[in-house]
Amino acid sequence: MIYLKTDEEIELMRIANHLVGAVLAEVAKHIQPGITTSQLDKIAEEFIRDHDGIPLFKGYKGFPNALCISINDQVVHGIPGSYSLKNGDIVSVDCGVKKGGYCGDSAYTFEVGEIAPEVKKLLQTTKESLYEGIKNAVEGKRIGDIAHSIQVYCENKGYSVVRELVGHGIGKEMHEEPEVPNYGKKGYGALLKNGMCIAIEPMINMGTKNVRFEKDGWTVRTRDGKPSAHFEHTVAIRPGKPDILSTFEWIDQVLLN
Repeated sequence: MIYLKTDEEIELMRIANHLVGAVLAEVAKHIQPGITTSQLDKIAEEFIRDHDGIPLFKGYKGFPNALCISINDQVVHGIPGSYSLKNGDIVSVDCGVKKGGYCGDSAYTFEVGEIAPEVKKLLQTTKESLYEGIKNAVEGKRIGDIAHSIQVYCENKGYSVVRELVGHGIGKEMHEEPEVPNYGKKGYGALLKNGMCIAIEPMINMGTKNVRFEKDGWTVRTRDGKPSAHFEHTVAIRPGKPDILSTFEWIDQVLLN
């Protein structure tokens, strides 16, 4: 069942998603060599609770933390812990909150210090592919149009698209129908209707598309150990143009300073 949201519900979702954007910007202020991923998680959880939000990931199917923090060859769902960030690392930070009964979900892959030029290109391409997908998130298109545009954009630049993990519908629950893959055929999949809300999240690898799951039951890594990047926005389907409910604006302000 795909739930269509009213205008009022979409505005409540925008509030939740803007809180996610503010959390990611707060985390961005602290991303530097030496800080541990558990310290970043603590900063995020305190910020969420101070702003009347609930950390959406914490306790979800037993997940222990407020953030998923994935380093280098970790694709997604990394568990924060004692690892200290190092110069040259990349770190995907995925955050979800519930506020006012509605969910927000967004992710951003950060650079730690100076990273290799080829890794910087991976991050740039992945972020650009997110917006390529969002261009197709309009009423009358199909999920496959979003998926295909992301796949083509990344594969044309020599990268591979993870198959096992996908985006999703979102609303009162973090994961609703439909699934939103990052690969597929134009004109296929669920029809996009006004009021649908979806999380689009390209997970793009420098090497093989194949991944492996760690024994912790959560962390996903690239099978060849090469870097992976992840960016995510929550988007409301509208006629004519997409409505991005989450924001990178505050992250960009932090990174430019």
